[in-house]
Amino acid sequence: MAWNRWYRIRSYIGSSLWVIPFVALVLEQIALRGALAVSGKLDWTPLWPLAQEATSTALQTIITLTLSFLVFTFGSILVAIQVASGQLTPRIIATALLRDNVIRLTAGLFVFTLLFAIGAGARLNASGPRLILWLAGFLGLASIGAFLHLIDYAARLLRPGSILWRIAEDGRKVIKDVYPRPVQDADGGLRAPPLGKPDLTIAHRGSARVVIAVNIPALVAEARRADCFVELVPRVGEFVGVGEPLFRLFGGKAANAKKLIGSVALAPERTIEQDATFAIRVIVDVAIKALSPAINDPTTGVLAIDQIHRLLRMIGQRHLHDEIVKDADGKGRLVLRTPDWDDFVQLACCEIRLYGGGNFQIARRLRAMIEDLIANLPERRHPPLRQELRLLDLAIDRLYLSPEDQALARTPDMQGLGGGGVVSRT
Repeated sequence: MAWNRWYRIRSYIGSSLWVIPFVALVLEQIALRGALAVSGKLDWTPLWPLAQEATSTALQTIITLTLSFLVFTFGSILVAIQVASGQLTPRIIATALLRDNVIRLTAGLFVFTLLFAIGAGARLNASGPRLILWLAGFLGLASIGAFLHLIDYAARLLRPGSILWRIAEDGRKVIKDVYPRPVQDADGGLRAPPLGKPDLTIAHRGSARVVIAVNIPALVAEARRADCFVELVPRVGEFVGVGEPLFRLFGGKAANAKKLIGSVALAPERTIEQDATFAIRVIVDVAIKALSPAINDPTTGVLAIDQIHRLLRMIGQRHLHDEIVKDADGKGRLVLRTPDWDDFVQLACCEIRLYGGGNFQIARRLRAMIEDLIANLPERRHPPLRQELRLLDLAIDRLYLSPEDQALARTPDMQGLGGGGVVSRT
């Protein structure tokens, strides 16, 4: 199986709510038969305290409860998805809600308990195996506890602060993987030179898709085998239409196009796994929706800037600019373009400044973030930050009429309003 197909399957499984309940169905069949086999070999099993009629009633109650839990869980998820996507952004559905393992495992427990109780009831008789009755009872109690926990967990999960924190955590993991090296002031990064006319261009076939992941070692290995230089034209996160160039090869007529194409995973929409900018994109979307006149929730905007702040501080401490990937012999084999520092700063600041610059909370919190980054990041990271600070001052001059309001909006504040002046965090 090609790497890109395997990657798409793995990504689909990781973001699909039905997979764990389906696995629970298989595991229940194994567990029930295993319990029956063990029960026949046990010399001693605790006495079951209920009579046959009462046991049948108890099992029916467990079946009814778990079925109700399943209906409530999936119904609540649908409502939560509608509300959260409307109030925050639709992109949190795949990035946060459907990938949540607590929800998926809880649904799997309900399915397991439901089927196990049905199996236990079907085998109920006067001298029925007591082990499966005890297991069904414990599973019923576990399902009730899990359901109560799920209600509390879902209420906490759907708060804007929790959603933003989860997305930022995913973003931190991607940043560590994509940019493993720390930044150095004297290191300008390795940029790809002008490559000229390619010897071979490989176009994208099939449906139009977004690049979500790249198997870099496989591309380098194939380029080395064919003794060529490969340019991956789109960046991770970019849309590729049918017939658009996917690869440009220089001296690569002997390269295996199928292997190269199989090393790039595409999907209908962006994901966070290898897309270092997508986490910030989602958080910015939440912020600008909160700042829209229809919602007018600047506090959520401040919460979004909190997470953007820690992501930018982490990114600013890492080396970003290598575009040429070398093989084991130190020879350049692959051009893989990734976002640079200017891209991250503009993505994080421009739209929030545009839509929220007229709000005191946003103007103050945005300034606090920029000034803190200037104080704590290397000198080579400062120019785009100073540019954003200048643009924020221009926006304040344009949007606030009185000198008093302008002075208030220019006061950096980590809380937006209420925190007073700040000292940069070192």
